Amino acid sequence: MAGEPTIPDAAYEKFKKQIFDLTKINLSAYKEAQMKRRINDMIRKNKFTGYDSFVAAIKADKQLYNDFVEHLTINVSEFYRNVDQWKLMDEQIIPSLIERFGKRLRIWSAACSTGDEPYTLVMLLSKHVPMDQIRITATDLDAEALRKAKAGMYDAKSVNGVPAEFKTKYFKKEGDKYVISEEIKKRVDFKQANLLRDPYPKDYHLIVCRNVLIYFTEEAKDEIFRKYFASLMPMGYLFIGSTEQIVQYKDIGFTRKGSFFYEKPAK
Repeated sequence: MAGEPTIPDAAYEKFKKQIFDLTKINLSAYKEAQMKRRINDMIRKNKFTGYDSFVAAIKADKQLYNDFVEHLTINVSEFYRNVDQWKLMDEQIIPSLIERFGKRLRIWSAACSTGDEPYTLVMLLSKHVPMDQIRITATDLDAEALRKAKAGMYDAKSVNGVPAEFKTKYFKKEGDKYVISEEIKKRVDFKQANLLRDPYPKDYHLIVCRNVLIYFTEEAKDEIFRKYFASLMPMGYLFIGSTEQIVQYKDIGFTRKGSFFYEKPAK
């Protein structure tokens, strides 16, 4: 468009370092063309002249900083996304895990966004396990997404896929929003964490990370999948999204148990 600033490609390398120093987000781990386009669009939308003026602004404006991090982390989430995969989880994966490890399963929802995924896990698990035995760790880089997750308030589109029995039992309609019950909320521990920087927790029976790593470079994805493998107990599962695959899963050590489920074999 006429009048828009032209942002030199060379300036992006300096910008990536500034953003890492400020946010600890490593932009080099993301697919560059896609991420650069998203950032440049935001800069133009906010009428900044380039990277330097934008960095100065997000340092000075906490709301703009939060908006930027939320824009970077690409939060797209909804309950029971790709319902056939959750059906497989309900009918095969959870029963298998209970048979192997008992009912007190250690589960990590990585890159949990606004909480739709870990809350879906709680509802599914409640069919197999007493509610007071369910405990899920949920992490995300984006503090604003975690705030929304803890609030547990969603629009109609987000809860569209929730089975009627769960929607009636675990949600209360307030105006045009749906608020999830405290009974579900208190089963999830939300924490801020950076998959590219922070240590990974250990000894999990199930790790769920869906529709997030598609934005990362192949090198970053491989590193993360290897860390997930190390974080799983033997005979534990990794559940990924419908648009993803682990190309080198055999080299990492995984056994493929379905299109989107990978098992860490027994020792």
